[in-house]
Amino acid sequence: MNQTEQQFLKDLETKLWNAADKLRGSLDASQYKHVVLGLVFVKYVSDAFKLRQDEIKADIANPKHEYYLDPTDYTAEELAAEIAIELEQRDFYTEKNVFWLPIESRWQFLQDNGPLVIGGAELEIDGKTKKISSVGHLIDNALEGIERDNKKLKGVLNKFYSGMKIDQAKLNELINLIATIPFDHASLNSKDILGHVYEYMLGQFALAEGKKGGQFYTPASIVTLIVEMIEPFEGRVYDPAMGSGGFFVQSEKFIERHANEKKVDAVTQKQKISIYGQEYNHTTWQLAAMNMAIRGLDYDFGKEPASTYTNVQHPDLRADFIMANPPFNMKEWNTGVDDNDPRFKYGQPPSGNANFAWMQHMLHHLAPEGSQALLLANGSMSSTTNNEGAIRQALIENDLIECMVALPGQLFTNTQIPACIWFLTKNKNSRVDKAGRKLRGRIGEVLFIDARNLGFMKDRVLRDFSFDDIKKVADLFHAWKTGGEVHGVAYEDQAGFCKSATLEEITKHDFVLTPGRYVGAAEEEDDGVPFGEKMNALTSKLSEQFAQSTTLEAEIKKNLAGLGYELD
Repeated sequence: MNQTEQQFLKDLETKLWNAADKLRGSLDASQYKHVVLGLVFVKYVSDAFKLRQDEIKADIANPKHEYYLDPTDYTAEELAAEIAIELEQRDFYTEKNVFWLPIESRWQFLQDNGPLVIGGAELEIDGKTKKISSVGHLIDNALEGIERDNKKLKGVLNKFYSGMKIDQAKLNELINLIATIPFDHASLNSKDILGHVYEYMLGQFALAEGKKGGQFYTPASIVTLIVEMIEPFEGRVYDPAMGSGGFFVQSEKFIERHANEKKVDAVTQKQKISIYGQEYNHTTWQLAAMNMAIRGLDYDFGKEPASTYTNVQHPDLRADFIMANPPFNMKEWNTGVDDNDPRFKYGQPPSGNANFAWMQHMLHHLAPEGSQALLLANGSMSSTTNNEGAIRQALIENDLIECMVALPGQLFTNTQIPACIWFLTKNKNSRVDKAGRKLRGRIGEVLFIDARNLGFMKDRVLRDFSFDDIKKVADLFHAWKTGGEVHGVAYEDQAGFCKSATLEEITKHDFVLTPGRYVGAAEEEDDGVPFGEKMNALTSKLSEQFAQSTTLEAEIKKNLAGLGYELD
């Protein structure tokens, strides 16, 4: 993305966040997140509909197109009426994977009628009169129309605007502000722009919500790092704790980034991944579905929002790629879970911590040649509490661990708990993977990466990874897996950063998987100054500082004495 495009999106971000900010006084972040993102969704599907409508108009006027209407066959009035009929043909939209929208669900209808219904009004909708009691009711009515005419979205949209205690004039103002999203950038299409807006807003809402915000959002750079390492290029992709669907979005972007390198068509390749997800929270489940719809991604999120522990929505799924950021150290997770649950093959996780329940659930649903990655608290790498050490030992002895990555602090909006990424696989034999890489045999080996010193402070509170940071880790991982060069990078152990360890070495460390134990300390550069000279210089400097300290102390005492305060 060039500088002009980046500036365009940055300006847009500021504008939209200021718009959302107008609701702060009357709603908390967890509520206005859904108010704003629901409207963003309607705006997107409306714009896609209008774009397709304009294409149909052009086709009707094009003598070479099958939709062409010859003006000589009609009077001017007849032609206008016939065009109006053609523009309302549902099949013209669905054949291009565009959601069909009834009149009351189109953005222009909301904008035109918002001011009229602030205090309630009767509106003419598709030849019928309907009483609309408020702006919120107008929006809910639009969402109901979208769901009614698009089975894929049945039960997905959050129709709650009517019941919200919110200033209706402010809600109408928000409609007008979201209407100003510009989609006429020379090199960015509307899908890219609104997809970026959606991702940005999710991140900002996560910040505003604090701890609760992290339940539905994982920072994009962390998701990108995992996706670049696991490479979901083709096959079944699963997230059992999907939140708003960030791993699925980044999987799509991964294909777009690497299509040219792999010499494939991105659109065709994206059709070769199947998305499966599960989420317990109903509104977050809806958010994820809208996130997929915005990007035109097909998905299966199960019959309903449900607990991954007790109501598995994809019981027979064996996925090629599983990625997740489950809640860290979740307690009392096992209520209603059978003690003999077949998922927990490597040991019964303690009721006080769900970390290894998530890990084993994912392993249970992993295909024989699949790969999985999950974010967990650092304690998962070393804890021996309540069977956790025994489970970790069993995972290591069964050679399921492929790579451990220690992350820097301050990456998450919702927790300061230090985190790591576990990468697991059921097959370390030499083979060709789904991304077309020729993997070497890695039986009995585990890669440790200490990435705690990577990244940059994006503000006073949060750290982030640049794409160069991500590339550095991902290329190293793939070079280790293949035994060859990846983007000019060949694997070798680097003190303080990475180490390829054997199961024997890990056993000597009592099955602790903390990367720092294996990579050691980084080698410091010798500046060429002899030790004796360094010590002389340092002690001389220290003497000067002591002298300055004595002078300052005397000056402070003198000033205090002048104010009537004596120090002993």
